Amino acid sequence: MKNVDLTLHVRGLSQFVDDIPVHGDCLHAVLFTSPVARGKIRSLDTGRAAAAPGVVAVFTHRDVPGLNQVGHIFKDQPLFAVESLEYIGQPIALVVAQTRRAAQRAARLITVDLEKLDAVFDPREAAARGMIHGQKRVLTSGDTTAAFDRCAHVVQGKLSSGPQEHFYFETQRALALPGEHDTIKVCASAQAPGAFHRHLAEVLGIPQHKVELDIRRLGGGFGGKESTAVWIVAPALAAFLLKRPVKLVLGRNEDIATTGKRHAYQYDYKIGLDAGGNILAYEVDLYQHAGACADISPAVLGRSFLHASGSYRIPNIRVTAVSCRTNIPPNNAFRGFGVPQGTFAIESALTHAAESMGVDAATLKQRNLLQDGDSLPYGARPEKVNALRCWAALDEQVDLAKRHREVADYNQAHGDTKRGLAVLPVCFGISFAQTALNQASALVHIYVDGSVAVSTGAVEMGQGVNTKIQIVAARTLGVGVDRVRVDTTNTSRIPNASPTSASTGADLNGMATKFACEELRSRLTKFAAAHLGCEHPDRVELRDEAVTIEGRRTDLGWQKLVAAAQWARIDLSSHAFYATPALDLDPSTERGRPFAYYSYGTSLTTVLLDVTRGTYTIEAIDVVHDVGQTLSEAIDRGQVEGAVIQGMGWATIEQSRYAPDGRVLTAVLLHALRAVRKDRPLPSLPLTPEQVFMYLHGP
Repeated sequence: MKNVDLTLHVRGLSQFVDDIPVHGDCLHAVLFTSPVARGKIRSLDTGRAAAAPGVVAVFTHRDVPGLNQVGHIFKDQPLFAVESLEYIGQPIALVVAQTRRAAQRAARLITVDLEKLDAVFDPREAAARGMIHGQKRVLTSGDTTAAFDRCAHVVQGKLSSGPQEHFYFETQRALALPGEHDTIKVCASAQAPGAFHRHLAEVLGIPQHKVELDIRRLGGGFGGKESTAVWIVAPALAAFLLKRPVKLVLGRNEDIATTGKRHAYQYDYKIGLDAGGNILAYEVDLYQHAGACADISPAVLGRSFLHASGSYRIPNIRVTAVSCRTNIPPNNAFRGFGVPQGTFAIESALTHAAESMGVDAATLKQRNLLQDGDSLPYGARPEKVNALRCWAALDEQVDLAKRHREVADYNQAHGDTKRGLAVLPVCFGISFAQTALNQASALVHIYVDGSVAVSTGAVEMGQGVNTKIQIVAARTLGVGVDRVRVDTTNTSRIPNASPTSASTGADLNGMATKFACEELRSRLTKFAAAHLGCEHPDRVELRDEAVTIEGRRTDLGWQKLVAAAQWARIDLSSHAFYATPALDLDPSTERGRPFAYYSYGTSLTTVLLDVTRGTYTIEAIDVVHDVGQTLSEAIDRGQVEGAVIQGMGWATIEQSRYAPDGRVLTAVLLHALRAVRKDRPLPSLPLTPEQVFMYLHGP
């Protein structure tokens, strides 16, 4: 069973936000944003823009009817700047016009008189100045000071990991449709229906029951559409005030220049081992490069913080973490949600220790892997630890000892090229670290013709969650998957939904769907037992679209059963709720059970290095990943492979660069334009289509 949208995708028929048909009176919105990384607005002149051809309105913070805030965790992110400017790309005004081109031209007519202030772009400097989001977090287990005294080997160092652009195919966008009685419907590319629904109502100053947020699918998300609500709320504000449909779509370079990235981190680490290679102590300081607003950075840092020990048994550990406030666009969620950064630090520390000890890093890693009965630094004791099992399964498939010998033999025989390999385990906690988010609802309808509709809070963004929910419903009801349709994610059907992230989408929403379908199945089997004259309803089952009694198929099929039940006034709709049980984390002690279970895996990466040219080729990546009992092997394999490629890009060729003044330098057209017009300096980013044309063809 593959993703149900595949056929639509390959035929170009999948409907995304920009494909939704709109009336001819639809307007288009463009944001005017800050040109400086830090400053104060003295005055703002939007008069020329408002009078420009095709312009309908220009909005600023003064026009917001409700709360001028879209801060996700803290109320620290105004929808439109009031006085202070904290990063290049911060929204100041919204231009609404008959066409997007007219809005873009008008936005360039806005002038702002500002006082430019010194900005901070280094997370360590920000931390030293006390510029942090939230509070510094410290997690300790055992006594690292005493443990280091007993260590035979101690190494320490500094590290950094860079940012990463999400590069979802569908850029940030939304379509807002005003309705009667001051209601509004917003069709958006968003991962967090509950939070964005709340932001919309707060900014518009209306109750949430007057706001409908509808999400069919995303053209990719990877976390980049989980928190920052500017691009959804801004067109909704315009539509609400103008009583006309308004669409906002970011161009690719606009998206890259103004949206958050995977968080860059800086690390200080110290690790100690005994003579046998057992880890005795580990200390690490995490400096998260968060950006100007908190956005979702404290939650991402919390994941890094809780996963600082990686897949290893570490009896004495101290982790210190700070979310550093700097003057770049606020960074946000990204696939892995801080776990890759926490894992990178411990893996680098262990590799450093292995080099210092003169032993193979894989040997140290395998020796220290978590086992049943081990506790994690925050006190949780995982059940069914499969770290060693995944390692052993990989070893069985690829023969790690043989691979090491082959690399050693090759390197001895070659001087111009060398081979290298690395084995890396992963232990990923499944659940939102914020306990309250671990909840989901489902609404299931069975229609009189036997078809089934399911609504949940899960957002389909290419990862196949709708397919998995479809499978859950079909298996629970005993019908074919073709009978089940998973509807759009809609806040009028499923309110207060948690984000689709943290690898919880299928878990939470699938369980809610299962509960709702079990209730419907119970009603139908009781009715079928009475209808067939069976005195024991517990012996009646729904299987393969038919009613069976003690395994024997009756002549009462699914469609006949449903039609008869409806005629007998049996309720064919069910709403169910699921909350992951037994979760807790005490923030005052950093102790508890924040995750329901853990996902394990092990990878082997083999690389060929050209030592003369400094180039390299990744020859192979072998992965063993524990997925439990899969609902769809094709989807799970695709997710693993996609994650490998995305992680490989982060670690190797992808680089988000910033100018000394805080401008994002990375752009899709940057290198191509420079190659074509080497005689001209590149204009400021982001580039509009008009700027690209003038750059290429102008004087």
